[in-house]
Amino acid sequence: MTDISFKRIQQLAIPAIISGIAEPVLSATDAAVVGNIKEFGIESLAAVGIVGAFLSALIWILGQTRSAISAIVSQNLGAGKISQLNNFPAQAIYFNIVLSIILLFSTYFFVEEIFKLLNAEGMILSFSIDYYNIRVWGFPLTLFTFAVFGLFRGLQNTFWPMIIAAIGAALNIGLDFALVYGIEGYILPMGIKGAAWASLISQAVMALLALVFLLKKTDISLKLKFPLHPEIGRLVNMSFNLFLRSLALNTALILATREAADLGKEYIAAHTIAFNIWIFTAFFIDGYGAAGNILGGKLLGERNYSALWKLTKKVNLYNLGVAALLVLIGLLLYKPLGILFNKDEMVLSIFYGMFFMVLICLPFNALAFTLDSIFKGLGEMSYLRNVLLGATIFGFIPVLYFSKYMDWGLKGIWAALIVWVAYRAVALMIKFRRKYIPLIEN
Repeated sequence: MTDISFKRIQQLAIPAIISGIAEPVLSATDAAVVGNIKEFGIESLAAVGIVGAFLSALIWILGQTRSAISAIVSQNLGAGKISQLNNFPAQAIYFNIVLSIILLFSTYFFVEEIFKLLNAEGMILSFSIDYYNIRVWGFPLTLFTFAVFGLFRGLQNTFWPMIIAAIGAALNIGLDFALVYGIEGYILPMGIKGAAWASLISQAVMALLALVFLLKKTDISLKLKFPLHPEIGRLVNMSFNLFLRSLALNTALILATREAADLGKEYIAAHTIAFNIWIFTAFFIDGYGAAGNILGGKLLGERNYSALWKLTKKVNLYNLGVAALLVLIGLLLYKPLGILFNKDEMVLSIFYGMFFMVLICLPFNALAFTLDSIFKGLGEMSYLRNVLLGATIFGFIPVLYFSKYMDWGLKGIWAALIVWVAYRAVALMIKFRRKYIPLIEN
């Protein structure tokens, strides 16, 4: 019988929170450090925001295979079939690596055109290209790490991913300061390129640690054997649906970045600050979602629908509490958070005028992201795809361009993001009640 007690949920959620925030910490640290460069700080911050949005899109599109791997492993664990997975983990990891390399080279030679589409020009475009051309090589490393994290999650373990992510995040922060600003007598200041190198080195260290922990802490072999495991077909199907889902998700985020850039460099800088805080809180909230994902998949394998309903109520309640705490922290640190990233008066004025929109979004994030993670654990990838497509086409895009017509500026962009997240939360609640509550009675 799967344990869904408060203690067990915390054992999974708290390490997942720490490991989950590693990627946004990398981007947020880059943004905060380069945003305070004495010369061209605004342009550097804007470039990090544009590249960060695009790289996050790539990572999230292919990083979804982590959820598919976790769902398959946890469901087999719950059904008592874990020994039958044999060569599946190695095949899943190589599948992830190959996908990342294909996507890397499909974008690398068109980077200038891509950033021009995002309304980057002049110095911001030049900085964006410099930053991207270094950071992009960390992409396969991150996808490898994500695949390993998916295996650990499926095995009901979030502790080792936490250790790996914490080391990577701490290393990135230290390297950011050393390489961006330089160390007198030892390292020359590298500016925005230094931030890119800091992230790349941190991603390499995390990938190496993931490899070591996988080989030392599990019986999983990375030796590629054929024929393909039957679950690979389900992995490809799940990943394809999550790929389409992530395209819809990132269409919204990239359109938001594009419209912010179109408003001017101070606006894209302010949007970058808000977006990095939003992403940080989103991954923070996702920790309890990860617990729901891990335990939910195992409960589905056991066909224990009553416990699944109890788990869903618990993790959603916990995450609403986390969201409330984050809103309170945001209100208390309203001014210091802006100054942390940039000290330009116009950038800060724009940021302070819209940051409350980020805080309004957090309770909706709590419900949407928690249910999203649970549905991934249940293998409901096709429905998640449809929800994101609907939220983007019928929620985000109409509000975004209506707000542009009304000249609402950055507030309008974030109003569209709030509608987008709320749509997802409501759609997932309806689906769960219609499909899984009746299974308890049956």
